[in-house]
Amino acid sequence: MTTANPTADFSDNANNRPGKIRNRALWTLQILLGLFFIIASGGPKLVIPNTLTDNAPENLTIPFGLLIFIGVVEVAGGIGLMVPRLSALAAAGLSVLTVLAAGTQAFIADKPLMAIFPLVLAAIFAWIAYERRATITDLRDSLSR
Repeated sequence: MTTANPTADFSDNANNRPGKIRNRALWTLQILLGLFFIIASGGPKLVIPNTLTDNAPENLTIPFGLLIFIGVVEVAGGIGLMVPRLSALAAAGLSVLTVLAAGTQAFIADKPLMAIFPLVLAAIFAWIAYERRATITDLRDSLSR
């Protein structure tokens, strides 16, 4: 005689979701980092790009279009961190962006100690992306319908 398994209806993604306390810690981090990237990092690149390029050191001159592109990516990533369905993808994208920023600081600006902060951010974003990985499969499943 067989009996019904009451847990059979749950998807495998339920095991990939963080607990209540970890979920609150993640959302707190996501909101704080999202606001940081919108207001303090990407926003100035979009609002006052000329001032940023004028005040840049000689060895860190980036093309104006690239500065605007980076600002758009940072603002989009900051917004994406605060959207539940996009949080894992935004965190993964910001992780890549901050690793590239660390490389720029270390090798192009020739200030390797300045690369520590972006690398710490990259690790935090990688952790957020890992913890929110179930949202990626949920998004994929909703788009494939």
